[in-house]
Amino acid sequence: MLKYNFFSRVLIAALLSISSVRTVSAEQTATLTVVVEGISNQNGEICMGIYSSPKGFPMNTEEVVESACVKPVGSSLTYNFYGLKLGNYAVVVVDDQNGDRKLNTNFLGIPKEGFGISRNPTVSIATGTPSFYDASFMLMQNTTTNILMKYSLD
Repeated sequence: MLKYNFFSRVLIAALLSISSVRTVSAEQTATLTVVVEGISNQNGEICMGIYSSPKGFPMNTEEVVESACVKPVGSSLTYNFYGLKLGNYAVVVVDDQNGDRKLNTNFLGIPKEGFGISRNPTVSIATGTPSFYDASFMLMQNTTTNILMKYSLD
């Protein structure tokens, strides 16, 4: 009887512990498709950086969550980023002509290479660099962002 009673208690304890375990659901991910239009030359690479917060946006490439550089063929290109967590993102694109993987500017801070920012905000001396919130969008399931390259300020 003692064996049976001990076995019953162990079995009940095991069943209770199994029933109290929460099921772990896999975090949802999505694909971001970046379409870059208005590429004016085929030299260098088109480099893209994805930011998930205002930290470092848009110039600090160490703060990107994903990045890629692609040799352009034609005036537009499409690139897919897979496995991104759902959330708020902004994308910066640079037409990197000299291969240094950054946007080169003159002594006034005006870009010397082509650039683009998601949601295509105005970039001028009057408006300055757009904020993360001006450029950000919600990534839900599979999302496409179209970015127009600029080779001068607006």
